[in-house]
Amino acid sequence: MTTVYDVARVAGVSTATVSRVVRGSTLVHPDTRDRVLAVVEALGFVPDASAQGLSRRRKDVIGFVALERGGGEMDIERGALLFVDQIVHSAEAVLRGTDYSLLLSFGSRGEQFERRVRALSGKVDGLLVAEEVMAIGDLRALARRLPVVVVAGRRDEAELDVVLADNRAGVAALVSHLVGAHGYRRLCLVSGPKDAPDAVERQAAFEEAVLARPGGVIEQVIHGDFSEGSGAAAARVLLDRRSLPEAVVCGNDQMAIGVLRELQRAGVAVPGDVALTGFDDVYPSHLTDPPLTTVRQPLRDLGTHAAERLLARVEDRALPPRAEILPTSAVIRASCGCRPTRPDP
Repeated sequence: MTTVYDVARVAGVSTATVSRVVRGSTLVHPDTRDRVLAVVEALGFVPDASAQGLSRRRKDVIGFVALERGGGEMDIERGALLFVDQIVHSAEAVLRGTDYSLLLSFGSRGEQFERRVRALSGKVDGLLVAEEVMAIGDLRALARRLPVVVVAGRRDEAELDVVLADNRAGVAALVSHLVGAHGYRRLCLVSGPKDAPDAVERQAAFEEAVLARPGGVIEQVIHGDFSEGSGAAAARVLLDRRSLPEAVVCGNDQMAIGVLRELQRAGVAVPGDVALTGFDDVYPSHLTDPPLTTVRQPLRDLGTHAAERLLARVEDRALPPRAEILPTSAVIRASCGCRPTRPDP
């Protein structure tokens, strides 16, 4: 059984310094903090006096951590349940029938938020992680100390439990519709952040699907941060071009709505002048004018399956890691140039 005294002895520091490091205190020199964290990882120390490694008692708390993307909130971010919100609600619904409570922490990518995540890890029985809030190696190290499930992680992950949507199939179906039903050949992608596994996979699927089509051309790839504001910024980049692409595929609905609003402000008709699509099928995508063609991923199921898997791992740490991939489907509305064949459910 590893204790705080073991960590202090191996790291060559006091127990008070170890406590400050695992609490995420800024009063410790970065070199000392890194040395202590390396020892914590090497010894498998769970940094909490009441943690399972010391007393075998549960805290009846599950942590949920996620990145905050984008800058100031815009209308749709204030007015509706979007990606992370729906996952949180569905995860909490799973825990509602248990003794566990859900403890939330949101922050921007960086060292300060990572310290908060490490400190939180000592206060919970398990951790739900939306995307990859820190480097994948650090997440794997965290998972060696307590149960961790990543939502929207990498499908090829072999050391962590991951629950994700089938981004490849969803994007392929969307491109197939744009090219097959409408004959679009010149397409642009507004991709998500380069550090988001979903965004990386959707971009790869988009490029593969477009280039597999005779005459398919990727005119431009613009990176946003999944926020409506970054979609508006991407639209301004498109408006500075000599000519618009035939279709703009966006990495999520929020960016697509930002693109739509900015194009319409500039007098560009969607879909008359350019077709537009999103990904996620969050509720506001039903309400835009025109309604947004998108890919529906099972947002609630992502949270439900992740929470159920985490509870199973809390009960049995020996479970082999797995990646669970949930199905997606294209939802055809008017923004791509179609009329919906049936009302949204």
